[in-house]
Amino acid sequence: MMKLSPKVLHNLLFEMMRIRQVQLAIESRYLENEMRTPVHLCIGQEAVAVGVCANLKNNDYINSTHRGHGHYLAKGGSLRALIAELYGRESGCSKGRGGSMHLVDAKVGHYGSSSIVGGGIPVGTGMGLAIKMQKKKNISVIFFGDGAADEGVLYESINFAVLKKLPVIFILENNQYSVCSHISARQAGENIFHAMPAKLLMTKIVNGNDVRQVYDGVNNAVIRARTGRGPSFIECRTYRIRGHAGCETQDVAGYRTVGEIDSWKELCPVASFQKKLLKNKIITPNEINKMERKIENQIKDAFDFALRSPLPAPDTLPLYLFNE
Repeated sequence: MMKLSPKVLHNLLFEMMRIRQVQLAIESRYLENEMRTPVHLCIGQEAVAVGVCANLKNNDYINSTHRGHGHYLAKGGSLRALIAELYGRESGCSKGRGGSMHLVDAKVGHYGSSSIVGGGIPVGTGMGLAIKMQKKKNISVIFFGDGAADEGVLYESINFAVLKKLPVIFILENNQYSVCSHISARQAGENIFHAMPAKLLMTKIVNGNDVRQVYDGVNNAVIRARTGRGPSFIECRTYRIRGHAGCETQDVAGYRTVGEIDSWKELCPVASFQKKLLKNKIITPNEINKMERKIENQIKDAFDFALRSPLPAPDTLPLYLFNE
């Protein structure tokens, strides 16, 4: 495992704590019916977003999914703009037109999330091709879930990335479920896609609830991509603590047991990393308390900003749309 400075380790914890608390704040207000957008919370999956994006530069590209709040924040997206987008405000990152599933912020290299399962995979692969054609040094990272691993476009995109030796990293965020369908009902065997020879495609399975494992695995892939050695495929095995969409009370009953959920809660990526840092005296309880207060203030500020921001003016609603 790579040796990281206390500052980097503190930042990994802070970002995971922030994403978790933002998700809980969104959930606590969702039934007020002021956020007129479906939300897909990433509670339990924070280590993937943070571990991946901590390796990236501002000008590196990411493409995200419908469950993309964590990716957006970890890549440097504005918390104010995120919450404003959920409320459909003009100050939102997508000008209030996209909602939770269509976040974008090109300034930090976040080139959009898609409500289409697997929709970002060919886009991110194409961005890798553009990087290579323009002879740039940045890379393209694609987040997608195990549901998207059922889609043919994944294999077409990987084949093309391997063929053209593109600087692309495919991040499979395997949270076990596609809506209510467990991965065992959709995939035969343990490995979703790890069959390519290593010299063509570096593949790795990591514990997606361990931010250090994610960080280290992606670091190797980033070095490979930046040095022109081609794409990588990293499967991060994690779990979606909440339901597919909405808040906890809206989760459909019967497709998973309380025991299953509780067993994964015990593997919480935020709590386990916090415990590890405390045990090794890399952080103190007082420093964690300061982080919590800072996050609380940021969240309050973001919601206050969103709720005082104007809705888009009616005559501007046709703007920012693609018309063929």
